[in-house]
Amino acid sequence: MTEDVLADAMEKMDRALSHAQVEFSSIRTGRATPAFVEKLKVDYYGSESPLQQLAGFSVPEARLLVIQPYDKSSIKAIEKAITASDLGITPSNDGQVIRLMFPMLTQDRRKDLVKVVKGQAEDGRVAIRNVRRHARQQLEAEEKDGNVTKDELERAEKELEKLTHEYIAEIDKHLAHKEQELLEV
Repeated sequence: MTEDVLADAMEKMDRALSHAQVEFSSIRTGRATPAFVEKLKVDYYGSESPLQQLAGFSVPEARLLVIQPYDKSSIKAIEKAITASDLGITPSNDGQVIRLMFPMLTQDRRKDLVKVVKGQAEDGRVAIRNVRRHARQQLEAEEKDGNVTKDELERAEKELEKLTHEYIAEIDKHLAHKEQELLEV
């Protein structure tokens, strides 16, 4: 029974870690990356489609993102979606591809973004701790019902604590990497 609770907690912690990584990737570092635009919704023949389904991406230079639509007729819709987004970047279109030139970030803006990333990391840590708390409550309920012995409960709680520390360390590692990436000029 304890294995089920631990496996469930591990799966939820995995999801919290993945969510934190996705949040980190959405923060602009001054470098071009498809993560900024691939989830943008584009009005394509009356239906909202993510940009990643409509186009391929390439990064020929550090601050240039090239979007190549699979269907050339969708170029106007893609350009409109990028302009309407909160990226703050004006797309340039040559009829074949769309180019996005990312401006350099100022030092103050970099520091602000580091604060945002630290907040996202803390949200990830809180999510992991909430999973731990919920799993611990489940284990204690199992012990109270007599399904788990006191020794099994202690062993499972130690394993749960170890898992929690591993996932929080993983978030901290990703945070340090993103922070370094942001402060790099």
